[in-house]
Amino acid sequence: MLNQHKILRVLQLISLLKKEPPKSIKFLAGILESTDRTVYRYLDLVKELGFDLQRDSHNHFFIVSEVDNETIDFTNEEASLLRDLLLSSGTKSNLKDALLRKIYLKSEIVIQGNNLLNANLGKIVSDLSKAIGEHKQVVLKKYQSANSNTITDRLVEPISFTDNYTSLCAFEVETAKNKYFNIERITEVELLQKQSEFESQHHLDTPDAFGFTALNGLPFDIDIRLNLRAFVLLKQEYPTVVTFVKQEPKTSNYRLKMNINNPKPVIRFVLGLLDDVEIIGSVAFKDYIKNYVFATLENNYQF
Repeated sequence: MLNQHKILRVLQLISLLKKEPPKSIKFLAGILESTDRTVYRYLDLVKELGFDLQRDSHNHFFIVSEVDNETIDFTNEEASLLRDLLLSSGTKSNLKDALLRKIYLKSEIVIQGNNLLNANLGKIVSDLSKAIGEHKQVVLKKYQSANSNTITDRLVEPISFTDNYTSLCAFEVETAKNKYFNIERITEVELLQKQSEFESQHHLDTPDAFGFTALNGLPFDIDIRLNLRAFVLLKQEYPTVVTFVKQEPKTSNYRLKMNINNPKPVIRFVLGLLDDVEIIGSVAFKDYIKNYVFATLENNYQF
């Protein structure tokens, strides 16, 4: 029987392949946090499940839907099994929430407890996916911005999701800028009938593992050593950073070496675990941390 992790990945793969444009193996491997070889195995499973998997002239894959508005109905037993497998998965993913919402909609199973929040996030992901596929504008209702400390409606043209569907890259009409919006800070999505007008200005500025893009720009090379506790906490908070972490030979320590676009999330992490993290490289990064701490204390406290 397929394990829970593989089931979630195959379901995620099917969802990705049914949306335009066709996807490369490299792109799919990045989204699924898997190797190219593993993605090919997942594609074989997709074909075995009966989906019409096709490949274009650029070696990009997609699923052909024979019916434009195809529906999927589950028996209660099937829906319960799928729900339990998804909920027992340790993966935190808004795409998983979207799948759970569809299971609830297509069966008689009642949404309970914290899954109400998950179902709402799933609806948001589904609505944004539809807008991306149809090239439509949307309004992100009551978006809670951590940068501006405001709650406002944002008129945007959705472009794409980030890894694990944690954020949306979209062109904001008012500022004429491409920005990233945290899915969990969106209260509701209003789908508009208006087609995207600024696609020539759409640009994907890929964020680093901590969620910052080059536009947020204060790049640093970091090199830090983590004990097991720090590594586990880092992996929980920033799952995509794992590919940059290597265990040091013959020790229980881990080493994180990478280029980041903004040091703030790393600094917050380091300062919260001073006994568990050691800064190895980059004198510039050490100096920045010191200056950051002094500036924070000066701004918040009077001596």
